[in-house]
Amino acid sequence: MKTMITIVGLGPGNKDSLPPANLDVLRQARRLFLRTEVHPVVDWIKRQGILFESFDRYYEQADNFEEVYNLIKDDVLEAAGAGPVVYAVPGHPLVAETSVELILGDAQQRGIPTAVLPAMSFLDAMFAALRINPAGGLQIVDGLRQDARDLNPALGAVVVQVYSRLIAADVKLALLEVYPAEHRVVLVRAAGIPGEEKIESIPLYALDRFDWVDHLTSLYLPPVQEPGVKKSGRYPLDGLVDIMSRLRGDGGCPWDREQDHHTLTPYLLEETYEVLEAIQQEDMYKICEELGDLLLQIVFHAQIAKERGFFDINDVVDGISQKMIRRHPHVFGNLRVQDSDEVLANWEQIKQTEKDGDARPSESILDGVPRGLPALLRSLKIQARAARVGFDWPDCRGAMDKVFEECQELKDALETGQREEIEQETGDALFAVVNVARLAGVDPEVALTAATDKFIRRFNYIEQNASLTGTDLRDMTLQEMDRLWEQAKKR
Repeated sequence: MKTMITIVGLGPGNKDSLPPANLDVLRQARRLFLRTEVHPVVDWIKRQGILFESFDRYYEQADNFEEVYNLIKDDVLEAAGAGPVVYAVPGHPLVAETSVELILGDAQQRGIPTAVLPAMSFLDAMFAALRINPAGGLQIVDGLRQDARDLNPALGAVVVQVYSRLIAADVKLALLEVYPAEHRVVLVRAAGIPGEEKIESIPLYALDRFDWVDHLTSLYLPPVQEPGVKKSGRYPLDGLVDIMSRLRGDGGCPWDREQDHHTLTPYLLEETYEVLEAIQQEDMYKICEELGDLLLQIVFHAQIAKERGFFDINDVVDGISQKMIRRHPHVFGNLRVQDSDEVLANWEQIKQTEKDGDARPSESILDGVPRGLPALLRSLKIQARAARVGFDWPDCRGAMDKVFEECQELKDALETGQREEIEQETGDALFAVVNVARLAGVDPEVALTAATDKFIRRFNYIEQNASLTGTDLRDMTLQEMDRLWEQAKKR
């Protein structure tokens, strides 16, 4: 007997919405499965003498919906091994039906032929009941997956599978992160089913206050249109991209239109250092502000590239998203790792295989560290690269001995008075100190920045005291300044 899985839509709940072709398949099925009997049209199907098996038992047995859908998928595929089966679901099979997605995916891998018979979706009934034109832009999210926080409130949205007051409460909390609490939303139950349809316009904060919410309930979120209201809890990136496009376009800003990748380079570097400074100060508000300035530079460069036909911000986001997934097989795949060291080793190996799309190793493990980095940061990255293949001190003690050795060589060079030799030994000593910092778990860039700031604070103390006594710093002796320096240290 030929293996075959036919997936049938039952429509939104009214028997008149069940296509005759779908009804014929149900009647002729050798073995018929229903995801659930809890659907208005099922009682009518029973009266037609159609026999079926339902998976409602799994909703009681399983710990979560994901487990339910996987159990259903396994049963349907197992039954298909013995002959053709029909699997029927409420509404349209390809609209908010996770079990169908799982079945179709596994069936394709196993070479089992499938057929999908569509039916009217509950969304169609909802559009009719609320007079919504989806062509104007509509987002659809699954309330069970709690991805409502990814919505853009500037567009209309439907949250499906708001099965209970408990789920409605969870959805409300997620939506309140991006929508005003007073925003009017529409709760819809049993759309298109005569005698059972309920439509209630309510403020978002009241979403979980209705005891009639059940498996036939969905939520419609009209676009946020009030002036002055933030369009998203995390302003959509599209808005910033549109602003930059306008600045660079006809009638835009003359200065912005004159810029290119090279002229923007100093600003990119400056904004990066301002972010680092804000982090060093642990000023969360400033970090937020400076990250925004840095993001503007990224969008600026992406807009210039778009105008030249190379790439746009979507390519940038997609590229880094794919890279992060690819380089984290221990999170997004089946790879197992023991610690962060193993993660870094896998990261480097994956980076090598990405080059030219094959597994050819790069010429050196040290390749790829930009020469344009500050020297301190570049030396740190070079040392870390070498350490990943075992070329490293076992602990700080050996590295510290190397610092003493290099300092002695620097001292000897100073005695010779040879500038080139002094420069070389100075670099060796700095490189050795960076090694000690790395092995001690200290970022040398951060440490040196803190030391510089500390010097500034203490020197400012000397300047302030000199000013209070009406003394010019150039008239003070080194001993006088050193005395104030020690006072500053104690303060």
